[in-house]
Amino acid sequence: MGREVSESCVDSLLTEMVSSYCNRFYSNKPELAARRIEAIGYQVGHQLSERYTMERPRFTDHLEAIKFICKDFWSELFKKQIDNLKTNHRGTFVLQDNKFRWLSRISTDPSTENGSQDPESKAAQAMSMYLYFPCGIIRGALSNLGIPCAVSADMSSLPACSFVIRIKA
Repeated sequence: MGREVSESCVDSLLTEMVSSYCNRFYSNKPELAARRIEAIGYQVGHQLSERYTMERPRFTDHLEAIKFICKDFWSELFKKQIDNLKTNHRGTFVLQDNKFRWLSRISTDPSTENGSQDPESKAAQAMSMYLYFPCGIIRGALSNLGIPCAVSADMSSLPACSFVIRIKA
């Protein structure tokens, strides 16, 4: 049995990391905060994929590696598999998690937001900051498996979330 970390500790760490980068370190530069959060996720994903693939043979193609991310890797992180995987067979994959745990536990109160932007869009922007970390995790894991890619996320119907992976040629 491997060592595990309490889910509440990971949730608190993610919340504090996003808060620190967005409100303290880079409060006037959200794009820089997003890049920093994604970079931390990249390192985590890189190291986790190293751990989870130590005793496996190398993957023979991109689809095999993506399936590993959807099944085994996601199960290690979230105790469940990705709910749906779609591909166009030209290097784009969409991973759908219908109840993404890190979004289901976050609450934002748009009435407490100030500024010229409408409250709903500010709340959506704040929520999107939490997706840079898992995007980084996925990109880091795939990079460690020899697959350079770009990863983005869409959260059109919370707590569902889609991660779009575009393999770089």
